[in-house]
Amino acid sequence: MTTTAKEAREAFGERLRNLRKDAGLTGRQLSELAGWPPSKVSKIEYGRQMPTEDDVRVWCIHTRTANQVPDLIANLRNVETAYVEWRRMRLPHRQKQSIASEAKTNLMRWYEPVLVPGLLQTPPYAEAILRTVLDFCDEPETDIDASLSARLERQQVLYRGNHRFYFILAEQVLHTRVGTADLMIEQMDRLLTAMSLPRVVLGIVPTAHRYTAPTNNFIMFDGRMVQVETVTAELTITQPSEITLYEKAFHRLKDQAVHGQDARAMITAAMNGSAAP
Repeated sequence: MTTTAKEAREAFGERLRNLRKDAGLTGRQLSELAGWPPSKVSKIEYGRQMPTEDDVRVWCIHTRTANQVPDLIANLRNVETAYVEWRRMRLPHRQKQSIASEAKTNLMRWYEPVLVPGLLQTPPYAEAILRTVLDFCDEPETDIDASLSARLERQQVLYRGNHRFYFILAEQVLHTRVGTADLMIEQMDRLLTAMSLPRVVLGIVPTAHRYTAPTNNFIMFDGRMVQVETVTAELTITQPSEITLYEKAFHRLKDQAVHGQDARAMITAAMNGSAAP
């Protein structure tokens, strides 16, 4: 088990322990009420044993917290799968998983503070990023071609079906230098083209905006799942209470973003800046 998965188990157990304590029950008392072996409560609370969904329901019945069952079960399902370490998953496989998630999503909302979202990247831009990431992680570049092919396949979702996309970019995205000046100009032109797609909305949050919410990069798949990339892993969030906070963050970013001609003007200015000697 990875350290992060272990920590997730322990955090889930601690949450259940707090519910028990708030209900004024000892571990032995809860075991007796539930008809469990005396050691089961302790093992669950310290992350040594994962409860089943029925265990969670029973726990909530006896701690009088039935209203928390949906959130706890979502958390339980997420504990073992929440953290996907980059080193443990080959790049083409990650791209294939993304294709599957995006294909069954009606509305995808994507916030990026530094880089262009994958669905909007040109092949040279995507290749430059992949090579940088692999070099940073001391990984071989054997999967580059397959990964780029899978990424281009991912982008077909922009043109198929009735999927809708709302991209919010921080202004920094337009100025993060990835590769050559010509590469950046091509990428900015790609953003302008994407803005013309009928099911795509793109907004840009100006650098001088007021701080209104804690943010990191994230992708929302309808209202059922959020994905966040860290330096070492991809985090999948399915807890309703957490998804609600990401909804709130996205709405605040959307309200601060410029759209339409104002966004086009910012992209064009970035293109001109890249072209300057």
